[in-house]
Amino acid sequence: MARPIARVLTLLELLQSGGIRTVGELADRLGVDERTVRRYVDHLLDLDVPVESVRGRYGGYRLGPGYRMPPLMLNDDEALAVLLGLVAGRRAGLTTAAGAGAGTVSETAAGETAAAKIRRVLPERLRARLDTVLGSLAFTGPGGEEAAVPDTTVLLALADAVSHHRPVALRYTTAGGRRGERTLRPYGLVAHAGRWYVTGAAEPSGEDRTFRLDRIADVRTLPGAFEPPADVDPAARVLTGLATAPYRYEVVLRIAGTTEQIRTRLPASVAVVTAPPTPPAPASGPDDPAHWPRVELHVERLDWLPGVLASLDLPFAIERPDELRALVTALSDRLHHSAHRPPPGAT
Repeated sequence: MARPIARVLTLLELLQSGGIRTVGELADRLGVDERTVRRYVDHLLDLDVPVESVRGRYGGYRLGPGYRMPPLMLNDDEALAVLLGLVAGRRAGLTTAAGAGAGTVSETAAGETAAAKIRRVLPERLRARLDTVLGSLAFTGPGGEEAAVPDTTVLLALADAVSHHRPVALRYTTAGGRRGERTLRPYGLVAHAGRWYVTGAAEPSGEDRTFRLDRIADVRTLPGAFEPPADVDPAARVLTGLATAPYRYEVVLRIAGTTEQIRTRLPASVAVVTAPPTPPAPASGPDDPAHWPRVELHVERLDWLPGVLASLDLPFAIERPDELRALVTALSDRLHHSAHRPPPGAT
């Protein structure tokens, strides 16, 4: 590429970063004089790139809205972020259909065509890094309202370790603010409710561990390799880990319904549902809670659970804790009182 063309593209990238850029600043960044900067701006205008001239003491150039999308200049991290966002949007059902002509709609999602365009022009080096991340990533469902963005360096290092089955040393901060280090055999990356997780086996104990990527400060790949379990499901491991995290209360219920019915109010990230033994215990009838799935939750508060159990509209039994029985009874009393309260104006 001729140097003037390269500088024109660099000028476009600088303008796309936002704000007003003075002529002197642009000249310094491009290594040319101010007259050449103005000539480069004319080149962009000839390409229909909407560059605006701003007068005044702090004037210069800025990128304005145009009738079409100008060429985008993305660095490695930006391109990776855009493509991962498109993949996550497609998984969450947030992409739209691309028009295929007047009055028609293509079956190809706009997100897919946008991702294909970006991938087509990626350097092979960056394309390989992207494929490594996507190959190690699992989604549990639509994202949550609050997003926690991981550091790109951490994400790429973990994705490479997952892909090549390499152990890693992590430096991280716990939810309570304590800093620690851990050696992990990572099995997979999981995107859940707006957050990213890595799950694997801790060394040397082999215990299951899950870490939030936005709490990891540094990743260092260690020598050696490991063989992950053949039946490992990273997404299921993360959801189970969230549902069994140590909180104030351990709740154990029996609910007379199918796993699908229970999951409508108690998703996998909240509760662990275990099917009853087959065949059931002898001398027990269908109304015996021994026939019902066992539901286990670890929660910090109990006050929200009575309403959830009522909304399930299924018979249930409380194994523990006893405090939950009192809360369910209190909700029942309030509902009974409300149901029998006379309407306004009644005598």
